[in-house]
Amino acid sequence: MPQGITMFKNATIFRIATDFTLPSFDVLEQALQAAKFLHCGPTQPESCGWVAPRGNKSTVLAEAVGGGVILRLQTERRQVPASAVKDTVDAMIEIYKQETGRESVGAKIKKEFKEEAIQTLLPRAFAKRSCVTLWIDPVNHWLVVDSASLTGADKAVSQLIEALSHVVGTDESVVGYLRINVRPLQTTTSPASAMAHWLASRDAPHAFTLDRDCELKMPDDQKSAVRYSRHTLEIDEVAEHIAAGKVPTKLAMTWNDRVSFVLSDMAQIKKIKLLDVVLDGVQENGKDDDGFDADAAIVTGELSALIPDPIEALGGELVVAA
Repeated sequence: MPQGITMFKNATIFRIATDFTLPSFDVLEQALQAAKFLHCGPTQPESCGWVAPRGNKSTVLAEAVGGGVILRLQTERRQVPASAVKDTVDAMIEIYKQETGRESVGAKIKKEFKEEAIQTLLPRAFAKRSCVTLWIDPVNHWLVVDSASLTGADKAVSQLIEALSHVVGTDESVVGYLRINVRPLQTTTSPASAMAHWLASRDAPHAFTLDRDCELKMPDDQKSAVRYSRHTLEIDEVAEHIAAGKVPTKLAMTWNDRVSFVLSDMAQIKKIKLLDVVLDGVQENGKDDDGFDADAAIVTGELSALIPDPIEALGGELVVAA
């Protein structure tokens, strides 16, 4: 993958309603600007908001890509080390004992001391930032979130809906947008069952090849695991682990010799990498071009073509009653 194409290393996929219509860009931009990212205050543990997908040189928060839109959510967290909190609380307890003459301190007072310690230490804590990219594809009715964590993906979707909720009534399309009933992708066959079949039979589904990385876990309290890295999976040992009850949780695959990725047991597509064939004929970006438009078009184009195939390999999308 050439330098610059870094968006969507992961894809957590959500289905949006077929009657969904994309809000006008003016409305969408207005909603995002009202919820744009602001740095954490001195005693604020976390701040979350929208930033320009194109980077700091841009002020536009909703970027059109084909028939869809790219958004980016940024989170900043101040994290106080637990050891620092403990040391501060211990010191406060000692002072309290000396001042009151008491030999012990109740749970309620300890809790108050802990909260006070955190507020005291927060202004000195380092702030860490992370970004999540979202792609709304109204043509195929997908909302794709570049997050390897389901919790992180859910948070990004919730932040989007929350941002739009403040402009209801400005545009009818927004009202329709808020009825999209975003739900995670669900397939008829569980990814774990399908991956177990592919590995045991040594037979990849159509358009895919099995690569050289996988993880198998025992579905019990011990969670014993076996991991293969850069190792052929076409061996009896893998089938024996599956026969013994271990369940695949991750499997590296390649689609049509164009995109390599890791499929998870939660139907997430992780560690996405575009292969060289995708970029044949694509010229290097000019010096005056930030490369965003070309990169976004390439990545979303490949994802648009890719996503239906693993769904088909997993027995198709599970129809959920409204």
